[in-house]
Amino acid sequence: MVDYPIGEMIHERVRAMGVTPFYKRFPHNGVNGPNMATVYSDRGQGVRAPVVFYNRSNEAAAQLKPGDFDWAAMFKHGIRWFHSGGIFAALSETTGEVIIEGMRAAKQAGAVCSFDLNFREKLWNIWGGQAKAAQVIARIVANADVLVGNEEDLQRGLGITGQDVEKKSKLDASAFFAMIDQVTARFPQVKVVATTLREVSSTNRHTWGAVAWVTGKTYASPTCELDVLDRVGGGDGFASGFFYGLLSGEAPEAALRLGWAHGALLTTTPGDTTMVTLEQVKAYAQGGSARIQR
Repeated sequence: MVDYPIGEMIHERVRAMGVTPFYKRFPHNGVNGPNMATVYSDRGQGVRAPVVFYNRSNEAAAQLKPGDFDWAAMFKHGIRWFHSGGIFAALSETTGEVIIEGMRAAKQAGAVCSFDLNFREKLWNIWGGQAKAAQVIARIVANADVLVGNEEDLQRGLGITGQDVEKKSKLDASAFFAMIDQVTARFPQVKVVATTLREVSSTNRHTWGAVAWVTGKTYASPTCELDVLDRVGGGDGFASGFFYGLLSGEAPEAALRLGWAHGALLTTTPGDTTMVTLEQVKAYAQGGSARIQR
């Protein structure tokens, strides 16, 4: 967290969402940083594709390194789940080490550790490219119990071999499941791998589904047609809904449907953070419709 007005605005939003923060604080020099990252998203329309543009110059988060957080203090009231992802891992040569340090501390505290592969070529190209990404992400995944990522993430982020994902239906889960044996052979501690399935007809019209591999068994959600307002954040919406289901003791298929439903609903609101309620997610997961509620 940078101690300047933009940081204060972000902190206020964190508090409004009911999140308890633990910050590594950085002073701003009044001229060029360090800064809180800004990400601009043109959500597109029709045949015009969405475009995401990063401005992460002199970003405070990229300066984080092992030893910056007191994990014991953070976990002293108990911890059930520790999550991170490929975007944070890609910020610098030290951020992946922060994830590994945090996962190891969380494991000692008895938590489940999850990682969203989220391969972002633009970020990795700044300091190492795909080869470096595969090296760093493999070291992180060696500490993870749960993975989220599609077949492209597995191929480019972990170096797993698979078929050309551009030459098949995006709703066909066979390529994804075919790579699971390679994942578990390299990382036998991984118990869950899940991903969304999305076929894009236009920027605003998608067919949406999700699948999961859980300790040797495969599960698939229903598919639905989405009228998309803003697609950014749909994958994170899926992951958080899926994790919620697992943490709540739901069966894997029910947890998968909660993730599928939350990801679908998140695409109907602007921005990449959720604006839907748990009740709405549960209703849609159980087959709810878009009929007006009075």
